[in-house]
Amino acid sequence: MELGLAHKVALVAGGSSGLGLAVAEELAKEGAHVAIGARDADRLAQAEARLKAVARGGRVMATNVDVKDDVSVRRWVEDVAARMGALHVVVTNSGGPPPGPPSSFGVDAYRSAADAVLLPPISLALAALPHLKKAGWGRLLFITSETVHRPVARFALSGFSRMGIIGFSAALVQELGDVGITVNVLAPGYMRTPPVERTAAGKAGDVEAGLRAMGAHIPLKRVGLPEEFAAAAVFLASERASFITGTVQLVDGGASVIG
Repeated sequence: MELGLAHKVALVAGGSSGLGLAVAEELAKEGAHVAIGARDADRLAQAEARLKAVARGGRVMATNVDVKDDVSVRRWVEDVAARMGALHVVVTNSGGPPPGPPSSFGVDAYRSAADAVLLPPISLALAALPHLKKAGWGRLLFITSETVHRPVARFALSGFSRMGIIGFSAALVQELGDVGITVNVLAPGYMRTPPVERTAAGKAGDVEAGLRAMGAHIPLKRVGLPEEFAAAAVFLASERASFITGTVQLVDGGASVIG
């Protein structure tokens, strides 16, 4: 299927590992110019090399950036748009807050969760919007988690902070509907990323056993793969998804169905 992403310019936050890297890799394979940003310089360099190895005609750019720093985010967006010539696809992505039930945290923890999880995607989207509007074609994708669809008590901070992204994206859908920009939210369940593998390892240190235990509660009886998540993300970023906006796309193997 031709996705129409060749020569489009895509910017992916948290693109040095996990789901962000998987999305960046699929975009590069589709011929897009891909700019990734992250804080860890070593992982960023490794990710840049990996993307260049699979890129099909597109350029790759890697930038050390802290998405919690609004000034750095704006500088990153401006630099990418200037060096790549435009900006068409923006994928927001950030780490999750610590787990725990709602009453186990004080107000400061909720404030920190908002600063770390809710505000960076908003900052990135606001910085990118003028460029998407100028291009007359844009895709905004917000990576969140299944907690925006199915609240989980022990992930209270995640649900609290990521639900705000749903409200922000819904408002953007209404504002941007007539300027060629779609806005969608991706809500992954358990995917085989480094944080999930660390959780699966637990005290026993057996990653595979832990992943099997997680998968037992999913209808497909396994956790997802980053490339499976990336396939959904890249389709929503494509020309083929031009009439899909305002959705919250679960990628959870059916876990939300059984609760």
